[in-house]
Amino acid sequence: MTGSVTLRRQIVEVCRRLHDRGLIAGVDGNVSVRTASGSVLVTPAGMSKVDVRAEDLVEVSLLGEVQRGSRRASSEIAVHLRVYSLRPDVRAVVHAHPPVATGFAVAGEGFESCVLPEMIFQVGWVPLIPYDTPGTEALADRFEPYLGSHDAFLMANHGAVTAGQTLEIAHQRMESLEHTARILLTARLLGKVNKLSSANVAELVAARERTVGSGVYPGCPMPDDRRSHR
Repeated sequence: MTGSVTLRRQIVEVCRRLHDRGLIAGVDGNVSVRTASGSVLVTPAGMSKVDVRAEDLVEVSLLGEVQRGSRRASSEIAVHLRVYSLRPDVRAVVHAHPPVATGFAVAGEGFESCVLPEMIFQVGWVPLIPYDTPGTEALADRFEPYLGSHDAFLMANHGAVTAGQTLEIAHQRMESLEHTARILLTARLLGKVNKLSSANVAELVAARERTVGSGVYPGCPMPDDRRSHR
């Protein structure tokens, strides 16, 4: 029981941090954690995350059946459950609408460029999930081809999803995603985006494998070393 109480508090804290950093607004976003018993704690539908309390969280089975809680589970629980069903290593999922990163998604772009060491090391290649109606099994289906080898996703015309072995990691990946988007946008406005070389990327991937040693890691498409990397 103590573990469940701790997880509830952690989810509430992440909700506040997402709101305070401008990664969500209004009733946007949702956060979930897989418990030690295999159930899933998730934020409720229709509540601003800054107002969510520990007792508002809903506990559901991996089939989406409500086990505990008086509120409705997030309308986007299908994506969370699909991640958990296909990724046994994932213990937490965060969905938000980070403004700049979502701008890339609206423009039809994922993060395929090998540009920032921190992003390569912590997150990897971020694919663009094709659009489907939010809150549907059809949208969860869109994730399936990418779930086996990615930990962060941009959703076309929608927002972003990050996953991790802990809630802290999943949340950090969401913050890194938005921070990277701001840097990439700034570089584009300045007129030039210099990419890392294949050797640079390989060193970062090797360092990550030595340090992290678990989970999946897609790296990112190796750059063409014939281009300028000044």
